[in-house]
Amino acid sequence: MIKIGQKIQDFELEAYHNDEIKKIKLSQYKGKWLVLIFYPADFTFVCPTELEEAAQYYNEFKKAGAEILSVSADTVFVHKAWHDVSPAIKKVKYPMLADPTGKLCQEFGTYIEEEGLSLRGSFIIDPDGILRAFEMNDNSIGRSAEELLRKLQAAKFVREHKGQVCPASWTPGKKTLKPGLKLVGKI
Repeated sequence: MIKIGQKIQDFELEAYHNDEIKKIKLSQYKGKWLVLIFYPADFTFVCPTELEEAAQYYNEFKKAGAEILSVSADTVFVHKAWHDVSPAIKKVKYPMLADPTGKLCQEFGTYIEEEGLSLRGSFIIDPDGILRAFEMNDNSIGRSAEELLRKLQAAKFVREHKGQVCPASWTPGKKTLKPGLKLVGKI
């Protein structure tokens, strides 16, 4: 399983994106932040709520210089069918990666071998391809796209402001810390 601070290996998967089936490589996003959202399966109950919420925040992620990629063990054809019939998934404008072999899910430690499904995992990768943050949930617990965006913004701030760190619940514009010193910035 990949660990914080490690470089992500390049991968290529099929994706359903903008009404097309295409191949996507991690290396296409070099120089950008990348947010991977692993989820169990299409046509489920919690998953569309998460992907729809990520779609609602998609422009904010893009403003922060990030691309979202969702990943499940479904095929691109299942992604397309889901996109065609679900009002929630019709809102998804980011690529939906297909990992039917579970190889990428295994690489990121989200794969449930006995079920052939992924856990809910969110991964933030910096422009150099280094894993900076992740969270993993039981499949019965949905995630917050707003919190994922906040974590991305904190990771980006720390990268751009060497020597500063972000305290709990930090959001852009709030005070940061310089270890061994005091709070920095506005309230």
